[in-house]
Amino acid sequence: MQFIDLHKQYDRIKEDVQKSMEQVYRHKRFIMGEEVCELESRLQEYTKVKHVITCASGTDALTIPLMAKNLTRKNAVFVPSFTFFASAESITLAGGTPVFVDSEWDTFNMDPVDLEKKILSTQQTTDLEPSGVIAVDLFGLPADHKEICKVADKYNLFVLEDAAQGFGGNIEGKKAASFGNIAATSFFPAKPLGCYGDGGAIFTDDDQLADLIRSIHIHGQGVDKYDNVRIGLNSRLDTMQAVILLAKLKIFDEELERRNEVADLYSQQLEDLLEIPIVPNGYHSSWAQYTVKAENQDQRDTIVKALKSQDIPVMIYYSVPAHKSTAYSKKIKVENDNLRICERLSSTVFSLPMHPYLEKHEITKICDAVKKSIKA
Repeated sequence: MQFIDLHKQYDRIKEDVQKSMEQVYRHKRFIMGEEVCELESRLQEYTKVKHVITCASGTDALTIPLMAKNLTRKNAVFVPSFTFFASAESITLAGGTPVFVDSEWDTFNMDPVDLEKKILSTQQTTDLEPSGVIAVDLFGLPADHKEICKVADKYNLFVLEDAAQGFGGNIEGKKAASFGNIAATSFFPAKPLGCYGDGGAIFTDDDQLADLIRSIHIHGQGVDKYDNVRIGLNSRLDTMQAVILLAKLKIFDEELERRNEVADLYSQQLEDLLEIPIVPNGYHSSWAQYTVKAENQDQRDTIVKALKSQDIPVMIYYSVPAHKSTAYSKKIKVENDNLRICERLSSTVFSLPMHPYLEKHEITKICDAVKKSIKA
């Protein structure tokens, strides 16, 4: 049993991938080939966003827009602590200062109420200037972008949507990666839409910002290739990864539908045993992960141990929230009760296998193992 089954997926796209790879081998444009431009165009059509710029990783997709904002240490960017480290790391890499925000218990995503509290606290107790928000779509579920943007607009902050896990999700038909002022996604292999290496993309309707990003992601180049007008990065998606993504896009919506079927099967069997993930009305999750909550850390550890003993893969995202990481814990002072939901989540959640190729009997096996471990 696979936590994410890339083998079965490849069997579906193998012929398409091999044929397209042969074309790349023939034209030899391994960097910025025509397939990269085609992918950006397809992503524009999918998200209905005006500009899509591919890059070398999801982390770069977050960092580059922040670099375009010319952040300094005094620029505070608000970010959830219960997320992958890159969401906060990108702020530091771009020169800004992350300020951590608590999560909602039900959705795992940034709490808009706590966001406003953190903005006010930052204004009143620090020398930092509130400048932006990174709203993360965790585990496939889009964040509460309506309320987050309302708070951001009130304090004149930019919003960067981290759709690394949320790509494919939507709110009332509006696609993830189209919220806020700018958005970023990751094509890491484990993501709902993943390549066979690192890759990412940046999305915006802002013409001026798009021009800046196109410059930054290729060494800060100007009109002339060798006229570098700013400091940038070497962050381009290679052509072979674009080929993989183009093939996967053809079956993406079908896979998303199946992911939702898998999630429903899990929920039907687990709802009386554990706290299952919710999808608010009007929201559609891409189910990057199927994440449940145990009653406490001891129960979680018992269940995880039992599943692994039966060769059922299980993961814990994220046992160490960003504010408690070695990189940030000594630099950023956090009052004990300021991120209490985040810390409870870190000690109780675990994720079960999630991919479009899970069979019903496999889901039943997983759920039965969970039931037995709880009863024991």
